Amino acid sequence: MRIDILTIFPAMFDGPFSHSIIKRAREKQLVDIYIHDIRDFTVDKHRRVDDYPFGGGAGMVMMVEPIERCINELKSERPYDEIIYLSPDGDLMDQPMANHYSTKDNIMLLCGHYKGVDERVREHLITRELSIGDYVLSGGELAAAVFSDTVIRLIPGVLGDETSALSDSFQDHLVSPPVYTRPADYKGWKVPDILLSGHDRKISEWRHEQSVLRTKARRPDMLGE
Repeated sequence: MRIDILTIFPAMFDGPFSHSIIKRAREKQLVDIYIHDIRDFTVDKHRRVDDYPFGGGAGMVMMVEPIERCINELKSERPYDEIIYLSPDGDLMDQPMANHYSTKDNIMLLCGHYKGVDERVREHLITRELSIGDYVLSGGELAAAVFSDTVIRLIPGVLGDETSALSDSFQDHLVSPPVYTRPADYKGWKVPDILLSGHDRKISEWRHEQSVLRTKARRPDMLGE
């Protein structure tokens, strides 16, 4: 998989993409991540990427020209399965969506800033808009990092245990059951006996029951009617 990220703050990705799962995925050459500074596609000496909004109002708007140049240059080099704009009013990201994108080859992510991007970018250059939640971030960089982490960890070979991602919350429309590790008794706080029984079928049944109970208590919206 290849992910191209368009941003005006490329240094924001140094931390998220240099550690843990994403770092290992890059080292295994299971994913290539390229960060593109939109300012490199400006034509004025000040490398300006924003301007005042037509009609007045507070804030600035990211200009269409440098964004289009960047997108067109990348598209001239390869086809993209999706060109995504991270926006608070986009489709809400969920686990099935992450599963879907983990099978793709080339994805482009556009990070907005200020009051967002010129609407013509959204109308003519973007194929999908995604949100990671019903709240507003200062820019799309953190959302792009969240999207990347969510998708990359599902690529075969990224996680040490190939079945690990299958037991994540939301994969079966339930949240995950409680988990425990050693010691089995800590200050009188004990691990449920069933988990120490070695009986795989009963443990599996217990975990499913706990997932259902926890989903009912914490995320009843996931159970529908």
